[in-house]
This record gives sequence, C-alpha cells and structure tokens, in this order.
Amino acid sequence: MPLRRHVYRRPPRLLARLLLLLALAGLLAGCGAAAQRPTTAAPPPGPKPKPKPTPRPHARGPEATVGVTVRDGDLGTRVRDAVVRVGTGARAIAAAGARTDRRGRASITLPLRRTVTVTVAARGYGREQFPLELRGPRHVTLRIYQPALQWPLYGADYARTQAQTHIHLRPPFRVVWSRSVNSFLEFPASVYHGVAYVGSYRGVVRAISIRDGKVLWLHISRGYPEMASSPAIVGNEVVYHTMDGHVYVLSARNGHLLWSWDCGAAIESSPIVWRGVDYFGTRNGDIYALDLRTHRLRWTHPTGEKITSSASISGSTLYIGDYGGRLWALSARSGATRWVGQVNGKIYGAAAVAHGRVFVPSSDGDSLTAFTTSGHELWRYTAGYYVYSSPAVWDGRVFFGSYDRYFYCVSAATGRLLWRIYTGGPISGAVSVVDGIAYAGSFSHRIFGVAARTGRRVMTFPHGEFAPVSGNGARLLFDAYSRIYAVEPTRKHRRHRG
Repeated sequence: MPLRRHVYRRPPRLLARLLLLLALAGLLAGCGAAAQRPTTAAPPPGPKPKPKPTPRPHARGPEATVGVTVRDGDLGTRVRDAVVRVGTGARAIAAAGARTDRRGRASITLPLRRTVTVTVAARGYGREQFPLELRGPRHVTLRIYQPALQWPLYGADYARTQAQTHIHLRPPFRVVWSRSVNSFLEFPASVYHGVAYVGSYRGVVRAISIRDGKVLWLHISRGYPEMASSPAIVGNEVVYHTMDGHVYVLSARNGHLLWSWDCGAAIESSPIVWRGVDYFGTRNGDIYALDLRTHRLRWTHPTGEKITSSASISGSTLYIGDYGGRLWALSARSGATRWVGQVNGKIYGAAAVAHGRVFVPSSDGDSLTAFTTSGHELWRYTAGYYVYSSPAVWDGRVFFGSYDRYFYCVSAATGRLLWRIYTGGPISGAVSVVDGIAYAGSFSHRIFGVAARTGRRVMTFPHGEFAPVSGNGARLLFDAYSRIYAVEPTRKHRRHRG
C-alpha cells in the first residue's frame, strides 16, 4: 500500500486571529500581576511641615525699678520686714514680694504710666493696698497702720471699756493744733488711719487730719438733726446715728453718702458694728440689729422703755441698759434674751465689760453696779449724785464721774473706793484711760488727768466739757465745748511699746 505523505496546511484565518487574541490576553495578565506586586521601596518624601513660630513674651511696656519706703502712719517710724507685692488678692499673696530692710526700704518693678495696685503686709499691721502710677520720681513712701493703735468707735473697743491699752502717750502735753466745729461736742471723735471723724450736735460730720488739723471733708446731715453719739469707722465706711432716727453710712475717703436707713425714732446710741451688723437702741425702747451689707434688719427686740445707752458686746452677748433700770443681755446673733439685771435707777451711759464682769452706771440711781456676765449682781457703789458717766475699766479698777463733782476709782472685784478727786464741776461724759492715766472732762471747763493707780493729779487741761479724750499712737485729742485739740508729749519716748 503506498505511503501517504503528510502535507502541512495553513490554519484558517479565524483560528489565527483567536491565537493572536489569546497571546495578547496572556501578555496583559502578566503585566497586571507585575503592577500589583508589593514593593519595598520607600515612597518619595513629601514637603516638610513648617516649624511653629516661637511665641513672643507678652509685651508689658516700659518698666522701672521703684524704691519703696514703708512707714508706720501713726508713729512715723520705718517698718522693717514688710512684704511689698504688685497685685491684689491671692495673686499678690502667691507672687514673690520684696521685703523691706532695717531702714524700711525695698525695691519693686512697676510699669510706667499705668496704674497698678501695690499690696503691703507686715506683722502687726495687716494687709493694705495702694494704687500707684509711676510718672515722675522713682521712689514712693507708703504708710501702713497698726490696728491696735486705732480708736475706731466710742469706748475704744467692742466691750466699751473706754481704755486704750496700746497707745503710750503721757503728760506733760503741748498743743499741736486746734479746730472749731461750730457746735458743742458731747461725744469724742473716732480715729482711724490718721483721720479723726468728729460728729457735732448739729449733725455735721468732719474728717480731720490728725497730722495738721486740716478738714479733709465735711458732711451735713439733711435738716441738721441733732447728733448725740460718736461715729464708727468700719473699713472704708463711716457709720453714724442722728436724733431724727436715721442711720447714715458715708464713704470714709470723701464723705459722700452711700445710703441711709430710717427707724422712725431718735437714736442716741453710738454705733457698734460687729460682723457687719450695727446694734443700737432708740427712744421708743426698741433694740435694733441692722445688717449693713443687706440694708435689712436682722432682728428687733422691744423693751418698753427709753434707751439712750450704747450697746456693748463681749463674746456673742450684747449688753444694753434702758430707762427702766434694766440691763439686757441678748444674743447678738438672734436678739434672744439671755438674762436681765436690775439696777436702782435709769441707765443712761454705756455698760463696760471686762474680765467676766459688767459695770453699769445709773443716772438717777447715783450708782455704779457690777454684775457677772451670767447675770449675778456682785456689788453696788453709790456716789453723791447722778452717774451719767460711762465707766472705764483698767487693771482691776473701775473709773467713773458723778454730778457730785468727783472723779471716782473703785475696785473692780469688790467695789471698794480706792480714790476720788474733786473736779469743781459735774462730770457727765464718759471717762477714759490711756497709758495709765485716767481722764475726765468736767463742767468746770477742764480736763483732768490722774495717775490711775494712785489718784495723783498729773495734768489739768484748761479746756473741756463732756467726753475728754480719744486719739492714736502719735497724738491724743482733747474735746472742749465746741473745739477739738490735738496734743502730743513734750518729751518723746525712746521707743513705742506695742
């Protein structure tokens, strides 16, 4: 059988096209796989972030170093170890302050031509603030005051002891200046931070510089009501009462009236402000507790008898007398009665509280009666005539005056007479003790100074009438009928005994 020879034949055209498409598909698949294969090469770096600008310090403006001298405003002495800071409140306390050296000097940095507050604090002085604007000289003197050397209310303290135990000024005295008040002075000036606040009978209050006697401001009560009490200074405010039933509150800086309140009855009580509340009695027999912050009454306590006495406070108990001869001991917080003591006549003057005892004058009872602070009667001393005078208490002794023209000193424990001196005229106003000298003003138009322990007369001032004295650590103020005198010792003490 003959062999058949294989002959190659060309594929059809359609098949050729299919083979070509399959080849192209395989090539594209290989390229896609290569494109999806992960790579270890780092991406190209992007643009670097711009660095944040460094914050500039706050622009404080031009500053200057200021020399500060701190002085005692009453004594004039330089205060060492006082801390001087720029700022107020907690910010000033936290800030690093400059401390005064033994000459009372320190240096601080202040901005120029901008008002800032400088805070000064020192032991025995508290903390005081001064607004300062530096324009000229780069040295300032700041004056701070010791609270212990002030006389901010009638009676010198809340207990109305009429004794200032921190002021050390003794006769002989010389007159530095005097000032007329154009009306008679029944009650003494109150003194705070170098200023005497004087209320006259015609309802005029004056702020007088103790340094030179200059009248800093004058406030006239509307209608010129009678005023038979001393003002009280509470921080930056002056509180006073008038006989037309008003309580007035003034700015101590300029005398502007801040607000007033009308109780509707005459007020002879001098204000006593304890924890923001003013306590006083009125002629209609009511005792009031007026909140000076809210301008509202805390409480009212009726007694049914006329009240001219000023209130005293010891602990949380308020003591005040009425014309029924009763001494009321009330809770200062609520007005609740704690006890009532009875004396033998009307109570005109203020009671004094000291060492667990209350000493109460009686005008037409001609007497001084002592109670314990729990209400037990201890003793009674009877003088020769009316005892309008509010007593003073010092060193275990009680001092008071009488219309029998004698100035008395009795034992605080027993009421035994220790001494008495004749003054030539009735004694109506409160008596006072300063630095071991007891003072009384007499209707003989003189003020008598007596050694409190011995009864030896050491001074007679040729002007006087009602309440004799108030003052500060540098000078005493003697009250005549319608003129006030500033006096200081003729011999300076070597140092102040605080």
